[in-house]
Order: sequence, then structure tokens, then C-alpha cells
Amino acid sequence: MVTRIWWCMAMMLLMTSAFGADEEFAQPESVGDQASLGANIQRTMTLLETSTPEKRNHVRVLFYGQSITRNPWWQDAANSLRERFPNADLEIANRAIGGYGGHVLINTAEFDLYPFYPDLLIFHVWSGVESGDQERIIRRVRERTTAEVLLWTSNLRWPSNVPPDGDPQDPSVLGVDGADQAISDLYFRLGDELGCEVADVRSGMQRYLAEHGLVVKDTLRDTVHPNELGNFLIAELVKPHLRYDADFPAAPWQDLVADVPVDDARVTRGEDGSLTLTFEGNRIDVIAAHTNDEEPGSARVLIDGQPPSEFPELYYHERPSETPTAGRPAFNKIEHEAPLVEETWTVRILECDLTEGVDILRYEVSGSVTGPDGVGEHKERFVSNSGRVIIPAKQWMVNWSLRYRSETLPEDYEVTWRVLPLFTDTYQAPVTEDPAQEYATMLAQGLSNAQHTVTLVPNGDGALPVAAFRVYTPPLVVEADGDD
Repeated sequence: MVTRIWWCMAMMLLMTSAFGADEEFAQPESVGDQASLGANIQRTMTLLETSTPEKRNHVRVLFYGQSITRNPWWQDAANSLRERFPNADLEIANRAIGGYGGHVLINTAEFDLYPFYPDLLIFHVWSGVESGDQERIIRRVRERTTAEVLLWTSNLRWPSNVPPDGDPQDPSVLGVDGADQAISDLYFRLGDELGCEVADVRSGMQRYLAEHGLVVKDTLRDTVHPNELGNFLIAELVKPHLRYDADFPAAPWQDLVADVPVDDARVTRGEDGSLTLTFEGNRIDVIAAHTNDEEPGSARVLIDGQPPSEFPELYYHERPSETPTAGRPAFNKIEHEAPLVEETWTVRILECDLTEGVDILRYEVSGSVTGPDGVGEHKERFVSNSGRVIIPAKQWMVNWSLRYRSETLPEDYEVTWRVLPLFTDTYQAPVTEDPAQEYATMLAQGLSNAQHTVTLVPNGDGALPVAAFRVYTPPLVVEADGDD
């Protein structure tokens, strides 16, 4: 009781001493060299800063991680970008999944992260340091995309078996603190090795608590999730890194994404009006030229002389629909050993038995193009008859979610997902109604990060107004990985 009273008094002290006229809490001070904040995300910040009413740059930002990343602080950070850069065409998504550590996100990133291909990834995960899964995720981001990465070190945690004003040297406290410090150490190492931006939330919160006479529990609503003050501090310690500085060198990022105008010498024109570019990278877009033409034409797309649909690597399984409860994917990993086609997949549950000592989940899989494709059981590796769907053993979350909520499987429950293309076989030039908007079409994404050629062959059904090709070249070469 005394401990609880003390904690409430501390919060009242915060309310009376930290509140200002214009803000709810006293502003924390960013950690590190203030002049260098944001240095490793300047491609993104340059796109935002140089957006104007006449030219609205499209910028994609992805938040990824666990439940902490789904807490309200991320919306504060996202809204700050929208308010500061109203002329940018911002696309901001949060695909974080509560409770998923690095060992699970290493799988879900295959349908959540790399296909999204953000300009900026804002990332934090609690576990997966010792296993190497967190590092694998970030390395794959730098190998498979041109995304800049902002890592933020952990918010502070406090074990449930220690009072809020308990001994900081308690073994439980030291265990949590050591694990969180290991995350910080990893992130700073990756910052140095891979050119990631690192926001030191952990050190910033520690200093804030010391300055205001508070304890870790004052920032938490349980043992790990931030309360209002905790969310405020995370946002305010991340946002200073989201800044533009014209004095930062452009060399680290200027070659990641490059526009090649169609009148550039590297673009050749055929007698049939075709446009061909040889490029180095794993993604190629086409940027439409602005025109008053209300019925522009189309063109066949060729990559290395073939339609992009002929490249097996340019298809992917999207995230499957959710479990009946708890908001997680029905299963966390989908593979394949045969070439994919665009289609919708459906899993229907044949038997679900969660009685004590029993754990049965049998299902049948069917594709909208493939048709009925086999029956599986969640404890065993499932390989569909066609080879287009592989669900490894113990990747299902349905049984777990039902037990977690003490519920039964709904009678009409089924799982669906699509196989989606990362390509365009036929480029239809868009009607460019808004002169400030950029009309970009992805032609192929997910190619080997090597030399390729792209060709647009007009179909003769109208003018083909093209301004440029956009080439994406990830900074790291893909290395062999036993888990790939």
C-alpha cells in the first residue's frame, strides 16, 4: 500500500511540475550529437523537404515490430511528418504484430516488409538478438530494398515481481536491463555497419527520469507497454531524428534510387517507338510524363527480353487473414517450391479439437486457379499437391488464439490470402490529371540485384508519354544465408 501511494504521489508530482502551458509533459532532450541527428535517413528527408505544391514527392514509411510499435506514439510521429511536410504525398503504414519477437518476424517480414519496399523503415523488436534474427531482418532490408532504416532503442521495462520503488540491483531488474542493453548494443553496431539511423530512446528516457525524480514504472501501464508519458517520450525521442539538413553528404544515398530521363543517352529508342534501358538494380519503375491526352496508350513490358510474369521471383504470398481472435495472422510463414500464379487461396478447417490434452487442427487448401490442393495438419509440414503452398510445422496461430481467449472456432471461419504480382506485363500510361502528382508505375520489383534491361514496346493504341525510368539499387549484395 505504501509503495502504491508513493507511486501515485510521484505521478502527481509529474503532473504539477512537468506540465507546461503549451505541452502536457516536459520535453525530453535528445541523446547524442544533435548536429548529426538524421544523417542516415537523408534520402527520405530530402524527398519530404523538397516536396512543393507544384511537385509532391511520394514517400513510403513503414513502422514494423511488436505491440510497442503499435502503441499511440507511432501515430504522433506519423502525424508530425504529415504536419511538417503537407506537400509530400505520404504513405504511412504500420504492420507491427503484437507479441512477435525476432524469431517470428523473420518469417512475417517476407510478406509484410520487403514487398512493401518503403523509403523509410522505423523498427524495434524486443527479442531475437542472440539468435541473430533481428540482424538478419535489417540486413535483408538493405539487401532487398533501398529503404533507409531508423532503429530505436527500447523503452524502459520493469519486472512485475519488483515494486515500482524497488531495488535497481534486484536480479529481475538487472535481467531486463541487460536484455534491453543488448538491443541497444546491436542497434548501434548495425548503425555503424549498415548505415542505419539510431534513436537512443533508452538513454533518453533514463535521463528524463533522473531529471524529474521519477521511476521506470511511471512510464508504463504494465511491465512493458508505455503509458501516456511513455508514449510521449518515445515519440519525442524519435522525432528529432526525422529532420532534413542540407549540409549532410548525399553520397550515402544518392545512388540508391536514380531517375533516368527518356532523353538520356542511356535510353535507346527503337524504330517501333520502343524505349530500352540497361540498369543495375532489383526494381524498375516508369514515370509518366504529364500530358493533356485523355486516352494515352499502352506498352508491353520486357525485362531481359521476357515479360516480367515469366520471372518466378516476382510473385509473393501476402499476409494471410487473421486468427479468430487476438489479431495475428492465421499462420506466420508461407513458402512454395513451384512457380506461383496470381490467385486467391482459401483454407477451410476440417477439424479443430482443443480439449484438454488434445491439439488437433486439420485443414484443406484450395486455390482459385489451382483448385483443391491438399489436406494438412498444423503440427506437420504441409506441401500442397501443386507445390504452390508450403506451410511449415508449428506456424499456425489459430489454436493458440482460441486458447488465449478461451473461445471456440467459429463455424464459418476460413483463412484467405492472395498471391500478388510484383510486376506489370502491360504498362497502361495513366491520365495525369494532377500536374503536381507523380505518376509512377512499378514494372518489376524483386529481381536479382544485378544488371538487367527494361524495354517498353508500344502497342500502337495511343501516345505513350514517358518522362523517365526510376532505378532502385539496394546497397548490400545478397549473401548466402542458411535460413534463406
